[in-house]
Amino acid sequence: MTPTEPSARPIHLEDLVALPLTFGLTVSHGGDQAAFYSNTTGRFELYALDLRTRERRRLSDGQVARSPNAGFVWGRGDRALYFSRDRDGDERQALFELEVGPGTVRALDHAPQSMDYVKDTHPDGRGLLVSSTRGGRMNVHAYDLSREGDAAWTALTAFEQGAHEPRSSPDGTRVLLSANESADLKNLDGYVVNADGGGLRRVLRVQEGSRDSLGHWHPDGVRVAVTSDAGGQGRVGVLNVDTGDLRWLTPAGAASDESALEFSPDGRWLAVLRNVDSTLTPVLYGIGDGAEDGGARELRLAPGVSSGAQFALGGSHLLLERSTSAARADVLLYDLRTDTAEVLLPAEYGAIDPGVFVEAEYVHYPTTDGLHVPALLYRPRNTPSGAQLPALVHVHGGPTWQFFRNFDEVTQFLVSRGYVVLCPNVRGSTGSGVAWRDANLRDWGGRDLEDVAAGAEYLRTLPEVDPARLGVFGGSYGGYLSYLAPVKYPELFRVSVPIVGISDLHALHAANSRDMPQLAQYFRSMMGDPVQDAELWRDRSALTHAARLKAHMFMMHGANDPRCPVGQARGFRDALVALGRREGEDFEYAEFGDEGHGSADVAGRTRSYRLLADYLERRL
Repeated sequence: MTPTEPSARPIHLEDLVALPLTFGLTVSHGGDQAAFYSNTTGRFELYALDLRTRERRRLSDGQVARSPNAGFVWGRGDRALYFSRDRDGDERQALFELEVGPGTVRALDHAPQSMDYVKDTHPDGRGLLVSSTRGGRMNVHAYDLSREGDAAWTALTAFEQGAHEPRSSPDGTRVLLSANESADLKNLDGYVVNADGGGLRRVLRVQEGSRDSLGHWHPDGVRVAVTSDAGGQGRVGVLNVDTGDLRWLTPAGAASDESALEFSPDGRWLAVLRNVDSTLTPVLYGIGDGAEDGGARELRLAPGVSSGAQFALGGSHLLLERSTSAARADVLLYDLRTDTAEVLLPAEYGAIDPGVFVEAEYVHYPTTDGLHVPALLYRPRNTPSGAQLPALVHVHGGPTWQFFRNFDEVTQFLVSRGYVVLCPNVRGSTGSGVAWRDANLRDWGGRDLEDVAAGAEYLRTLPEVDPARLGVFGGSYGGYLSYLAPVKYPELFRVSVPIVGISDLHALHAANSRDMPQLAQYFRSMMGDPVQDAELWRDRSALTHAARLKAHMFMMHGANDPRCPVGQARGFRDALVALGRREGEDFEYAEFGDEGHGSADVAGRTRSYRLLADYLERRL
């Protein structure tokens, strides 16, 4: 039986990948426009959408990255956009200004090896707030648009562990940010600094070791939105940065995980994103005077996943993207006055019948320690009675991330070809509380890997799955576990496909320390010290156990990847060759010279998906 037999309507790869993608939706300061990235023309460009007239206009013409991996902001007055762009995925982000009217683009000052991410604009329109590695660590800098060269830059912070997400106060005198000065690398606190870099002070620490961050300024310029996990789940509140008064909005002990988004222009509401069972839904908390004060307002939205929510049109509406596991994302304009939603940019399906996509089942399967792993299970349609299908465990990146019940392009493609796919939120994932998220600290490749193996065992129990045809694949951290799974559980998987993965933890830390120190710091917060924990790092590196590999492996990696450098794939390939394994027969290898840590452009996705599908059809 071939993998494609169970599906009556397999998805044609070129049709799927050609469907336009839209992301980065950002409402203008005036609230009447939204800008976004889209590849409607076949390559990514910046677009603007007039929220009143519904007119859509392309702003750029080839000046943005082929596969954008950084955001952008509106300039004050909404006459310009400021975006970052790298070269072929190397993440050496450079800053650019795009004039919305004429569409002209000019490059701003850039140090060749720096990573410059624009985060906000000063209210007077003369400057930007930038997260930059110009000083070595990722810290907050002010960029003066009226000056050139080094004179344009002012470092506002110099945290050893870096600083994150700066935002200017409404009057431009202060900047909020999140950073850590604690010896506990997991800790995160909230700070406020004057616009000239003076007067830095910590204004938020709920408890040592918790992740407490500041988000958005209230229009009064005194209160800010807060997100904290000190209670075991994400909880939102409002902090007065002058008095220190903190008022929680999420009820204590709430089962959901919440994170703050933004205040409404009139200051009456705080938009919050609520994470429950792999769905994301915007909720409004009333914070002004009146009956709504402190209460949560639910929106009339069908279950699904919203990628944030932003106030628009004076605060009378919310703009958001929403998808489900079986439906691509629509851009919605939600009228808060009538609790109705209008589809502004409907998802496109081209030649594909949307009915071919399958809904994910939300399941829990048993793992070690008497626990159960939440996961999404995708089963092919029209599976004949008695069929025995190949199955895959798809491992997500992060690890502090999760699978959501949104549209998953590669999973739908594989399911249409007859594969059962399990997407587990293993220990280390977000969405199930702090204890679950932190369960793999100093334990990468331990209990999280046990959860992957338990997922494979769960697939074996399904009547339509062939227990002898199991595979594992994933990208980034998912690639790490896809390297490790077949050498730690050599009898369990027939194939493994690590994509931009990690095979040698010491080599990863050395490369990150040199090229992306913020990631090296993150890695130490996860796995400890490279010297003190050297034996653990060696044991949890697939390279150490390469001789145990029995599964057939296909490695894919971008040559320009700075996060998980291509040496991770080359090193494991070379170890297999040294063991007498033959490339093309015992394993396969593909390296992409024009990519970094994955690619979102049509050509890159088409190439990767075709290689993956061809490999699985031959080997699984």
